[in-house]
Amino acid sequence: MTTLTAPALELRRAGLDYPDGAGTLTAVDDVSLTLQRGEFTGLTGPSGSGKSSLLALASTLQAPTRGAVVVDGVETGGLSSSELLRVRREKIGIIFQQPQLIASLTAQEQLLITESIRGGARKAARAKADELLDLVGLGDHLHRKPGELSGGQRQRVNIARALMGDPVLLLVDEPTSALDAERSLAVVALLEKVTREFSTGTLMVTHETETLGGADRILTMIDGRLAH
Repeated sequence: MTTLTAPALELRRAGLDYPDGAGTLTAVDDVSLTLQRGEFTGLTGPSGSGKSSLLALASTLQAPTRGAVVVDGVETGGLSSSELLRVRREKIGIIFQQPQLIASLTAQEQLLITESIRGGARKAARAKADELLDLVGLGDHLHRKPGELSGGQRQRVNIARALMGDPVLLLVDEPTSALDAERSLAVVALLEKVTREFSTGTLMVTHETETLGGADRILTMIDGRLAH
């Protein structure tokens, strides 16, 4: 049962193996991690070290080969596909490396379509979308389409969209890889801000450690394990 004090995320000796020819490849190896609500954690490491696989486990998009993944006090191992989908919709916000916005929709509509999938009331969803877009600095850009926005602005829409479901856990995959240094710092500062204001547990994968000055901690992953 979920409790008010439950961490946003717990990985308990989690492991993930993939088939590799006649053998297996261990992408995540015996990782234990606790992420509290309101905590902003950076995750770095060389390419191929297992960072994306760790995000796949944390997002429940990939089941662990061993160990446990617990989101907001809910142990996900025994859940059905529909129950896992509900956990993702109600508890997890995912910010991908590329915003993946729909070209024909305005910034406001990008958020509204997300909420309509959840079955939310349209009037309340519109007010919430406008509030979130204002929070991320796009209050004057509600009706602009992706082609009318800069790369940094599109990523801000991506962040606002991830917050529509009031997530407990925010998982962020290389959000600044296509941005210049100034916009990268601004996007990460915004992620830090929403982590505090929304009390989400935020785990951000990045190669750009210089953007993580405001992180509560920075973890490094090497060969599927967290370095200590």
